[in-house]
Amino acid sequence: MAYSRNARKNINNALVLLVFSLIAQNAPAKAPPDQVARLDRDLTPLGAERAGSEGGEVPSWDGGIKQPPANYNPDKWHADPFDADFPRFIINAGNAQDYSDKLTEGHKALLQKYPSDYILKVYPSRRSASYPDHVYAALKQNAAKAELMPRGTGVKGSLITSPFPIPNQGVEIIWNHILRYRGEEAAFRSSFAATLPDGSYTPVTTDYEYFFVYAQQHNRPEDIDNKIFYLKTEVVAPAKLAGTMNLVHETLDQIRSPRQSWRYQAGERRLRRSPNLAYDAEAPNSEGLRTTDQIDMYNGAPDQYEWTLIAKKIMYVPYNAYQLHSSNLRMNDIVRPGHINQEHARYEAHRVWVVEGILREGLGHIYHKRRMYFDEDSWQLLVAEDYDDKGQLWRVSEAHLVNYYEVKAPWTTLEVIYDLKSGRYFVDGLDNEERPRDFAPGLRDSDFSTSAVRRAARR
Repeated sequence: MAYSRNARKNINNALVLLVFSLIAQNAPAKAPPDQVARLDRDLTPLGAERAGSEGGEVPSWDGGIKQPPANYNPDKWHADPFDADFPRFIINAGNAQDYSDKLTEGHKALLQKYPSDYILKVYPSRRSASYPDHVYAALKQNAAKAELMPRGTGVKGSLITSPFPIPNQGVEIIWNHILRYRGEEAAFRSSFAATLPDGSYTPVTTDYEYFFVYAQQHNRPEDIDNKIFYLKTEVVAPAKLAGTMNLVHETLDQIRSPRQSWRYQAGERRLRRSPNLAYDAEAPNSEGLRTTDQIDMYNGAPDQYEWTLIAKKIMYVPYNAYQLHSSNLRMNDIVRPGHINQEHARYEAHRVWVVEGILREGLGHIYHKRRMYFDEDSWQLLVAEDYDDKGQLWRVSEAHLVNYYEVKAPWTTLEVIYDLKSGRYFVDGLDNEERPRDFAPGLRDSDFSTSAVRRAARR
């Protein structure tokens, strides 16, 4: 069979990509010493580029937020370090084409679906992410020691934070997000809601307690015992759900030892195992708008997908969401018909790693393809696009990020999942009317035993 010159060129390019992919899949994840040394030179400790972008749209890295702003009050919500900023421009359905090269497919779809009021207010870029010194030290150690387990089902040789600051495979970036540093413990109250197209909703208010086993500063590898974190939740409203408790022991290698989860329902007064709380199982009280593996944008074993590192590029993504995080807002100021109130959302130009996952043949999941955009400065997954089995974009997720600068821990303040088919959306992190997150509540691992939950349920 004869091929045209362009066809031969395309075949050659495909073969090169295939060979590169096969090499990458079998390459050791440990970075060689000359690459690790880059974390003190041209790369930040997280593996991001220290230099700014050509033209300066993305500034050079200066270490992020080094201390809370002068007007920060620990008993109140975080003061916005960038409250003097004004939008550089506003993207809407009418001018989206002018910015298409830096818009995710998900944002393009939302602009098209809601042309009258969906906007992206693009502000000056602030590389605000910062971490404690011991986290930076752990990143360098992880770069030299961390290894993927077979088929990427887990990681060994890493501690405290993201294992692969110099990644060369898509699945390594997935693990960087899953294991990113969010402090050592946290306690807070927050609400989520499955919103109808007309904007009506019933919030579910829940108390959360996290103990990050993997992130403890003085950990040794044997201390982790295949655990990432313990999580305990208790619903406080509405009344029909109040008293429902969940206990989760999140494991590092979920193929070797699956996630352990238990659920206590006040009406039954029994703590039961929840064996199917994984993958595309419906997240509790989400009305089918969120799968379990969409909690925290993405979580759990990544083994159902073939992950490919597509590119690293500059995109307009949610960032420094201190306006959405403000105690001046109420739920109704944020939750609106079709989408959250975009007047309060902040977007910036940042470099992101683009990773795509294709469902492995023979496995079942409601999402056939997933495309994800990860922040280079925090490894936080900022935007995700989920496709159905017909290849149609179905859902778009956003993580609105802030740096909890009192502990130097970038984490989401609000997560949103838009269902393009139904016109509904799921919003999580509505905590503006609650107390700020407590990153030193004095939790212990013994607080997360089944007997401790049973005792708490009887109170």
